[in-house]
Amino acid sequence: MWIIGLLPLAGLLVGLVYRYWGQPVEAGNNLLLDEIHDPQTVIPLRMTPLVLFGTFMSHLFGGSAGREGTALQTGASLADQITRPLKLDSADRRILLMAGISAGFGSVFGSPLAGAMFGLEVLAIGKLQYDALIPCFLAAVVADRVTLLWGIHHTVYKVGVVPPVVALGIAATVAAGVAFGLGARLFTWLTHGLAAAIKKRIPYAPLRPVLGGAVVAGAVFALGTTRYIGLGVPTIVEAFARELPPWDFAGKIAFTAVTLGSGFKGGEVTPLFFIGATLGNTLGYVLPLPFPLLAGMGFCAVFAGAANTPVASTLLAMELFGSEAGVYAGVACVVSYLFSGHYGIYGAQRLGLAKYDDRRA
Repeated sequence: MWIIGLLPLAGLLVGLVYRYWGQPVEAGNNLLLDEIHDPQTVIPLRMTPLVLFGTFMSHLFGGSAGREGTALQTGASLADQITRPLKLDSADRRILLMAGISAGFGSVFGSPLAGAMFGLEVLAIGKLQYDALIPCFLAAVVADRVTLLWGIHHTVYKVGVVPPVVALGIAATVAAGVAFGLGARLFTWLTHGLAAAIKKRIPYAPLRPVLGGAVVAGAVFALGTTRYIGLGVPTIVEAFARELPPWDFAGKIAFTAVTLGSGFKGGEVTPLFFIGATLGNTLGYVLPLPFPLLAGMGFCAVFAGAANTPVASTLLAMELFGSEAGVYAGVACVVSYLFSGHYGIYGAQRLGLAKYDDRRA
């Protein structure tokens, strides 16, 4: 636990590395989306080693961050390196980047179908572009197979017995979906709000993660627990096995918002899985559905709301938990998507079609 006290120094090192060598790629996932929407120039190869280094430092010293950001940036930046040798035009390069994103997502979570759809769905809210359908599916499937050939094993989550689909169960699912959407909205608002506030008050970028690291380390020592740092996979697994304290999801929101909002590298998705699974577990106290099923629904639905990807998230649920959970998870993902607003974790995501008439939400 003592190593967490070095998190501010780790943040300073990551900040300095990105200031002097990583400014062209500092936008991370948003740079990928911007290049797909408006192709300008090949993504520098340095994105891959820099994001690997930054994420490794976040995890090693106790930051609360995920890993999908690293996978997406690695997949897309490496794929983009063949743009010039093959003399690809803007349209082909755009498809190549989408396939790289699908490969990264599908391989890191062991979910090729969700990965393929994520690469298509994440670009614009409410709009799918099918010209990259085959490349995205092929890239995600191949990437997943290669990962398995390397001997990588993904975490297994079990939702147990799924009850029959009845009116009361669907009503409870809708209620849970509203909670998941509002949870996604809170996470997005807090993370982006903290990032903007810290940026305004600390102009020198390398000092921002120093502050964030100090806050996270201080909170860990004050609370006497490491429960809300790192990926949090053990707690996610717990959420499917037993009832947890009802505040776990709020703790993860706070720790992750400070970590990522202050400039540490990593991803949002695995923390969102933690938030969703523990929030679903908590809803098991009041809703007439088994808490392991609610944990699985939240696992995918909070991500669906925060990333605005309900179809990919539904496929993710079916790949991870089985097709039996598909109806419950699908309804929760769609409702969460509708209640999460028009602003998600990826600032470069565009609005293709409004979720409802009030676009100010």
